[in-house]
Amino acid sequence: MRLAETVTFGGGGLDRAAHERGEAAQERLLADSRARTLLLWRGKVLMTGEEALALARLPLGHPVMAQAETAPVYLGQLEDGPLFACDISGWEPEALDEEELGRFLDLTEQRHPALDDSLRFVELRAVMTALTPREAELGATAKAIFGWHASHGFCARCGAASEMRQAGWQRVCPACGQHHFPRTDPVVIMLITHGNSVLLGRAPHWPEGMYSLLAGFVEPGETIEAAVRREVLEESGVRVGAVSYLSSQPWPFPASLMLGCRGEALSTEITLDPVELEAAQWVSRERVMQAMAGGDPEIRPARPGAIAHFLLRNWLADRLV
Repeated sequence: MRLAETVTFGGGGLDRAAHERGEAAQERLLADSRARTLLLWRGKVLMTGEEALALARLPLGHPVMAQAETAPVYLGQLEDGPLFACDISGWEPEALDEEELGRFLDLTEQRHPALDDSLRFVELRAVMTALTPREAELGATAKAIFGWHASHGFCARCGAASEMRQAGWQRVCPACGQHHFPRTDPVVIMLITHGNSVLLGRAPHWPEGMYSLLAGFVEPGETIEAAVRREVLEESGVRVGAVSYLSSQPWPFPASLMLGCRGEALSTEITLDPVELEAAQWVSRERVMQAMAGGDPEIRPARPGAIAHFLLRNWLADRLV
């Protein structure tokens, strides 16, 4: 496996077994005594364990499944049997703090009365680096697919309510027959360098002191390289020349595929787009190293697990291949 594939949410090797998403195969798999399901609530995944975290896997016949709002989504075939995911977002925990749930990083945990007290719903971003590659991939897949279903319940062509098909990997409109497939939004994220320095910026809503690589959505009809140059120019006023692809990362917050790229700056003067960035600056390799070690009083780099952290760490180690 290439170093680029060791990014969080990548390299899990999940067998998605797409050939088993038909009705006949699903009927057989759902009846398999080995079948287990992950459980989600409002985008959070049910976890077990303390120091060694893992996704909780419940039997499909567990009483809590009565609160599932849709049929199970088939994630794939594991070594010990088929794995599904179910969503119980309709459940309302007691004393729920909606303000905490809406924070940049939600650290609250919710426990369901029908489940063992050691099981709790956890924000995936808060624990992503504590999971194995397979567990991280499963959590990201389940979160992304249910996020899509939650926001795409109606046909984009005629507006009628659509129905889940193909074990959760398709929606079909009964009114006009249109087929809809899970949406993933491509986003370029750029390691822009000039000599010994890298371009870092911060968005207005980020936690104080947090800086990361510049990023932006790829537009229709646009190449990855063109998107890198356009986004950097729009946000910072810096012109970019040569662009190369480095690594990708599924990022289910809510539904992005981060395309990590490297770009060589042709200019260094910064002119901010205040809507996109609150600040931006060129930061030397030595200062980035200090910040990554927690020793810079002004810069907090992107959190471990994010592709920005992955790219910066490997840039410091001269391991970008």
